[in-house]
Amino acid sequence: MSQTSLKQKKKNEPGMRYSKESLDAEKRKDPDKTGARLSTQGSQEIPVPNTDSRGYIVRNQWSRTSRSPSTGAPSVDEPRSRNSIAKQAPTSTATSRTSSASPSQHEASPPPQTSEKLSISQTPQTRPITQLDSQPPTPPEPEPNSRRTSKMYGGSEPWNLRETRDTKEVQLRDYAHSCDSRELIIPKSQYPRTPPTEWKSYVQRRLQYGTSVDMDQECLSEAQQRQRQQMEEDEVDEAYWTSVSMLYEKIPSCARPRPPKPKHAITIAVSSRALFNMVDDRRIYEEEGLEKYMEYQLTNENVILTPGPAFRFVKALQHVNSRLRDLYPEEQDLFDIVLMTNNHAQVGVRLINSVNHYGLLIDRFCLTGGKSPIGYLKAYLTNLYLSADSEKVQEAIKEGIASATMFAGAKDMAYCDTQLRVAFDGDAVLFSDESEHIAKEHGLDKFFQHETLFENKPLAQGPLKGFLEDLGKLQKKFYAKDERLLCPIRTYLVTARSAASSGARVLKTLRRWGLEIDEALFLAGAPKGPILVKIRPHIFFDDQMFHIESAQKFGTITAHVPYGIAQKRN
Repeated sequence: MSQTSLKQKKKNEPGMRYSKESLDAEKRKDPDKTGARLSTQGSQEIPVPNTDSRGYIVRNQWSRTSRSPSTGAPSVDEPRSRNSIAKQAPTSTATSRTSSASPSQHEASPPPQTSEKLSISQTPQTRPITQLDSQPPTPPEPEPNSRRTSKMYGGSEPWNLRETRDTKEVQLRDYAHSCDSRELIIPKSQYPRTPPTEWKSYVQRRLQYGTSVDMDQECLSEAQQRQRQQMEEDEVDEAYWTSVSMLYEKIPSCARPRPPKPKHAITIAVSSRALFNMVDDRRIYEEEGLEKYMEYQLTNENVILTPGPAFRFVKALQHVNSRLRDLYPEEQDLFDIVLMTNNHAQVGVRLINSVNHYGLLIDRFCLTGGKSPIGYLKAYLTNLYLSADSEKVQEAIKEGIASATMFAGAKDMAYCDTQLRVAFDGDAVLFSDESEHIAKEHGLDKFFQHETLFENKPLAQGPLKGFLEDLGKLQKKFYAKDERLLCPIRTYLVTARSAASSGARVLKTLRRWGLEIDEALFLAGAPKGPILVKIRPHIFFDDQMFHIESAQKFGTITAHVPYGIAQKRN
């Protein structure tokens, strides 16, 4: 069978209107009638109806029960609209069979379901197609028990469904045009797309898109005026902030690093009189009273205070922190400076202005308003307390806190800005005062014999031993980064001991403690002032005032540690 015949069969297959039972009955009645059969689905044979040259089904105008064309079962492939009928009529007339055949010939011919399949090249003989009734034919109801019928008609549309759908589409289109114009929907394709690199304000972007409500001309003009006014205001604001951002870009960065956590930090508490020079302020307080002192501070709160004896020491501590942060960005073992003072809170404004003026990274303040701040030292986890008030220092020493009274040098001295230099005395500062007891009570000979006898016995610790440990811990962090020669911390031991007679016990004690001292200077009773000028330490700790006074004359910043037997004699 040709490929064209298969296409015609597939096209005309929905047009079959007889069930399987009726076809078997006809076959039994007319066994001698012949017709082209196409076997599908096993043994089932489906007859192929007669078609014209273009593939259209040629309907006979009679059936077994009635010869009226209106009573015959219409084909599904039959044209479903009047336009298609009119289109098919001329072609069907040209290719129809001759109508001169007798009625007996019609009776002898088989029905459309059993007619022979003709080839495309042959002209089929059929009766002329008459015009259908004005009413559209009613499709037959499918048999519920027939699988073939349900397959043929299950997915097919009713005869007039297409015409009804076309009519509804026209009605919906007319309804959309007649609806209120305020419900007009703008397709997404009409929205202009803004390039990602082009920035526009919200008002400018909003004007590019259509709104879902089309107002009348009067309302629209008012809205446009408001939008234009808003746009102008936005442009003014944008220009202002642009100028401000350009101004801040010219200012150098002032980002402050976060202070370390107190439990990890090395806390250095400094009084306001030790950090700044407040000699004149102190005189007003002693001579005129507290009220005049507070009035003076409020009047001069914008006057910057001059640096005091602990100022250079604090600056050197900040440099060490900066170097540590460069090597260890997340480091918490840093110096934390706390301003500890008994000044009133009203004076705090002037102190804050002075701290910010010099760029000091001091974030924690303690203003006790006339009361002693010693009670807060332990709460702040203080490792070292520096003050200009000797009484408060002695009180802190009794509380077991390393403390010292600050004294400024008698003349200016150049200090190193890239290295923290700290000098310590030995007895009653790093070590206990047990050896001094022997020297004061029994003389130097007994002292030398005692030190030789107990050379391998470590000395007891003094008040500043903990601070030396903190410095050594930070030094090891630099050593781990191969920064020993460039370490920003350097420690000195400047003692009046003799190296030959008593120096070995000192060095062995430091070794037993696991501490390293960078330089050890044994002076054997010589003045310390000239040596300290060469060292130029930021701070020098000693327990005897005559050594403090000697160093002051050469311009060294000193810190007196009121501890040991020497304080009783002083």
